Amino acid sequence: MSDIIKAIADEFPHKTITHLNHAGIAPWPQSTVHAISDFAKENAISGSLNANHWSQRATALRHLLRELINAASSDEIAFVKNTSEGLSLIAHGIDWRPRDNIVFAMQEFPSNRIVWESLQELIPIETRIVDLYAAKTPEQALSEAIDKNTRLLATSSIQYASGYRMDLEYLGQICHESNILFCVDGIQSLGAVPIDVQACHIDFLSADGHKWLLAPEGIGLFYCKQERIPQLQLHQYGWNMINHSDDYDALYNEAKAQVWTIRDNARRFECGSANHLGIYALHASLDLLVNKVGLETVYQRVKQNVSYLASHLDTTQFKLLTPQSEARRGGILTLQAQTQDSHALFRHLISNNVLCAYRAKGIRLSPHFYTSTAALDKVLALLHTE
Repeated sequence: MSDIIKAIADEFPHKTITHLNHAGIAPWPQSTVHAISDFAKENAISGSLNANHWSQRATALRHLLRELINAASSDEIAFVKNTSEGLSLIAHGIDWRPRDNIVFAMQEFPSNRIVWESLQELIPIETRIVDLYAAKTPEQALSEAIDKNTRLLATSSIQYASGYRMDLEYLGQICHESNILFCVDGIQSLGAVPIDVQACHIDFLSADGHKWLLAPEGIGLFYCKQERIPQLQLHQYGWNMINHSDDYDALYNEAKAQVWTIRDNARRFECGSANHLGIYALHASLDLLVNKVGLETVYQRVKQNVSYLASHLDTTQFKLLTPQSEARRGGILTLQAQTQDSHALFRHLISNNVLCAYRAKGIRLSPHFYTSTAALDKVLALLHTE
């Protein structure tokens, strides 16, 4: 284990459980716990006396999120409650035209299906639901469904059940060349696997913070490429989305309402008061990942942990649903038992305080960068001795 990992070992004190469910709901680092606690104590003692510090923390978080995904500017970053909210801003913001179609996979997490299917109740557009395994590669299956009327391609960066890591650069290039909007659900990558929105020609990206980003539920990121920001119609309005939003007296005088204008950056999607508690929490978690550990170290450790699990499984007992190639996987390893009942084995792990998930009729293991080899060995032993 590297010196950096040893140095931050106290950040994750959950010694009574083996946490291999970072693709589900992750534990909070102690830095994040302290940030939440300090913010709550300050509020109890001082109220909003230091509210200017809250906006400074929000600005700092936008810069960290910009760095995380290599956005061109922090002005392309908005805070949302969750992935679904960000996807809904896109789905119900685009000026859909008759005969438009949307391409996405049937294997997507419900958030990245329901939002597009909901449009059929309102607009005469076609949703093309693709089986990722209907072609030589999942990327080929998606690309073959595209035609001249395709307006948007939506995909998860990593499939939540199988752990398949999509080739975003390949898909993004196809969309870029065909003038198709490219939308990515990045929740299974951010905090574990690199995403470069510029290199991948991503127009929209949405991700919650409660998985690999090690933050609480209720705070997430919505990225919108600058040129796409004015193209999304707004359906929510409030004081925080306008220019000079904190100059309340300038908006109204005794005679009549004054003219107000909507921001030209991604903050136009934040219509009301911010989730400052969530912002403090996500900032602390991201500061740990980016500044204290380093994103490349995080990625290499995640990759090593998944490879360790994969290489130590008895292939006569288990079938991997996750690709063998490191280039095609992230932090998820999903396996099916061949000689026993997979769900019974999943319950066996849970009963031994191993947090994991049951997905695609298999056991989904998702270690993070700080997960020790001893923890992985414990899980492997439980898998092979049941």
